Amino acid sequence: MLKNILTRAHSRPLTRTHKIAVAGVGTLGAAAVAFSAVPASGQTATSEVAAPTAKVAYSTEQIKDVHAGVTDQLAGASQKVAAIEAKKQAAAEAAAKKQAAAAAKKAAARAAAEKAAQQREAKQAASRAAQRAEVKQVSTKSYANNLDGWIRESLDILEKHGIPGSYEGIHRNIMRESSGNPMAINNWDINAQNGIPSKGLLQVIPPTFEAYHVPGTSKNIYDPVANITAACNYAADRYGSMDNVNSAY
Repeated sequence: MLKNILTRAHSRPLTRTHKIAVAGVGTLGAAAVAFSAVPASGQTATSEVAAPTAKVAYSTEQIKDVHAGVTDQLAGASQKVAAIEAKKQAAAEAAAKKQAAAAAKKAAARAAAEKAAQQREAKQAASRAAQRAEVKQVSTKSYANNLDGWIRESLDILEKHGIPGSYEGIHRNIMRESSGNPMAINNWDINAQNGIPSKGLLQVIPPTFEAYHVPGTSKNIYDPVANITAACNYAADRYGSMDNVNSAY
């Protein structure tokens, strides 16, 4: 029977069912052979037949590929972490530099504004000081309403216009011509006879007063300051200075 089955198995392909049947037949055959090997006495010797133990092969050689792969993965992960940290550090440094630059710019702008404000304040202070000095000079420069004050005020005007003359020369000629009377008038000399009498402190005739009148003074010939200033201007033009006049001029 077994032979017939094997013969048929060789003649055509075996299905899974056939393979199981063949295996069963083989097992039965092996059992029959075992029974046929029992001694004639009918006694059987029972013994445990241990199934052969498969040997396990151990190796002490390192699995290189696995270790290398893990190492590479760890190294790659470390590199990624390092790259991320480097990017964070670079971003932090860039932000710090940007903040420092902005702070420096603000500080420079603030310093420039403070400097400009200081310069403006200094300029304004100088201007105010100059104005105060000018006002003080004008307000403090006052003259007495007498012969001394008239001469001194006239001298300041003469100096401003570059006209020579001294206090002594002016005072001396005033005392000779009018005795210090600003309303004095000569009605008897040749000028009076010609209809143009001499008038004022320095006895100036009207045509001379008008010709040598100094701007900034009164147009009134009897005004003491205007009279002195015009007479000194005429004397400077004709004699070089009122100081050089010692008689009627």
